[in-house]
Amino acid sequence: MNLQGKSAIITGGGRGLGKAVALLLASEGVNIGITGRNEENLKMTVDEIKKLGVNSSYAVFSIDNEIHVKAGIESLAEQLGGIDILINNAGIGDFGSIEEMSSEVWEQVIKTNLFGVYYAAKAVYPFLKEKGEGDIINVASTAGLKGGPNMSAYAASKAAVVSLSQSMMAEWRKQNIRVVTLTPSTIASDMSIEGGLTDGNPDKVLQPEDFAEWVRDILKMNRRVLIANGSIFSTNP
Repeated sequence: MNLQGKSAIITGGGRGLGKAVALLLASEGVNIGITGRNEENLKMTVDEIKKLGVNSSYAVFSIDNEIHVKAGIESLAEQLGGIDILINNAGIGDFGSIEEMSSEVWEQVIKTNLFGVYYAAKAVYPFLKEKGEGDIINVASTAGLKGGPNMSAYAASKAAVVSLSQSMMAEWRKQNIRVVTLTPSTIASDMSIEGGLTDGNPDKVLQPEDFAEWVRDILKMNRRVLIANGSIFSTNP
């Protein structure tokens, strides 16, 4: 399927996985709106995107604030001339034992990673419903399929995203809206490298560009096809 001329919003699009997806979709002719909290990162990424010949804008907001999410997405929809695709990518990773991690940090991980997906999808849904089709890709994690030590907040948030995303799919697929749940393993993102989850070795570890290619290929499949769930792993990390 040709993506030329479609418009996508990518949360957490100023760096890492979000930026990689933004640049690759832009190379396919997709107009791009990105969101995040760091305005400098967003500005630089938008400048890179525009060099690929598409329209691009950004909105600065924290994904855990529903009022700001709704206003930011509505502003991007106006600037882009509509919304066809949402990549729900924004998230944080705080790691530590259940005993040592404060309740405040634990709750913030849930607020950001789960409620952020909910707020963004709910804000985008009316645009897709009116258009009669669209795509929402929710980025969870293999940690949401199987928890592990020192990641209780992160794993719980991603498990909840998996369940929420599947409920969205069940409710919205009859309106020709494809909701896809992705559960990637460790990717060499800033979060995973800074968190000590990987050394980011490009010969062995998944890179943001690999993830971006996966997202693009899913979006290009014929609209009669819905990939409900998918995982991606490094072959031999």
